[in-house]
Amino acid sequence: MYPESLQDLIESFKLLPGIGEKTAERLAFSIINMDKEKTDFFATSISNAKNKLHKCPICSNITDQDLCSICSSPNRNKKILCVVEDCKNIILFEKTGSFKGMYHVIDNLISPLDGINPEDIGIDKLVKRIESSPFEEIIIAVKPSIEGETTSLYIKKILEGLKIKVTRIASGVPLGADIEYIDSMTLERALQDRKEIE
Repeated sequence: MYPESLQDLIESFKLLPGIGEKTAERLAFSIINMDKEKTDFFATSISNAKNKLHKCPICSNITDQDLCSICSSPNRNKKILCVVEDCKNIILFEKTGSFKGMYHVIDNLISPLDGINPEDIGIDKLVKRIESSPFEEIIIAVKPSIEGETTSLYIKKILEGLKIKVTRIASGVPLGADIEYIDSMTLERALQDRKEIE
């Protein structure tokens, strides 16, 4: 139905998550209707992102430099480490502007049912970093799921002998939510993580 080059472009867009046939067609036609300068910039951006971006050797955040901007910054608090599941989570924390410590990205969450064990998510690299750094607190900031809980407990257990404070971010009822629609697991966590009103 379409010329081969246009069909290839449509198929390329369909490789992206959440993009179906109609959206892929719409995006492909948007590209061919752009002026050459914009399409060249688009193509170069994709190529540069694929060829220049890599994991920071210290924290596994994504970067196009030798070290990511956080690990290379002299202004970060080197005594607090926040462990996250994905480099996208770092961006979310950074947008709040409230955390000034260091980060470490693990590759996944422990899930024995899916065949994901501690050695599969880079726990060894995390432990080596903690042992060789002056961290006083490790904040575990992973999603509140069975896998997240398993991963948090595992990290806490292997750090027991290091005399480092291990915490996790609070979770529970979101702002503006109606309690009658909150599931029981979320309510239970909200009760466990309650704090005094200031």
